[in-house]
Amino acid sequence: MKTTIHFKQTIQSYLVQRAMDDTLFAVSFRKPDKNIADCITYILNTVQESGCNGFADDEIFSMAVHYFDEDGIDTGKPIDCNVVVNHTVKLSAEEKSQARKEAIQRVQDECYYKMKQPLSKPKTKQAAGINQLRLF
Repeated sequence: MKTTIHFKQTIQSYLVQRAMDDTLFAVSFRKPDKNIADCITYILNTVQESGCNGFADDEIFSMAVHYFDEDGIDTGKPIDCNVVVNHTVKLSAEEKSQARKEAIQRVQDECYYKMKQPLSKPKTKQAAGINQLRLF
């Protein structure tokens, strides 16, 4: 199965956090016959069977919890797909400063490259008229 790495990490981090907060779920989460790869396969097959294209985070997380809580769940066949995960990237002040410096450098490099390009001179009308025959 090939799926978006960020999707897998998001589900796994949610499940780990839930296991730390909920002792009853922690027991289910440690079942030896359950793993994150099969959990993802179960979620993808459940989503595909539903026919819907968008789900709330809580719906997907509840599918993951359901997979670990229930025994004898048919995970289905592995699905090769890409999953879009809504997330916000939070940058530190240092990372923002570095990104700004890199953007400024790219703009400067681009301007320098344009200045180094030779100017193409447009053909003058006189040069274009040399090959024409004159009758008068």
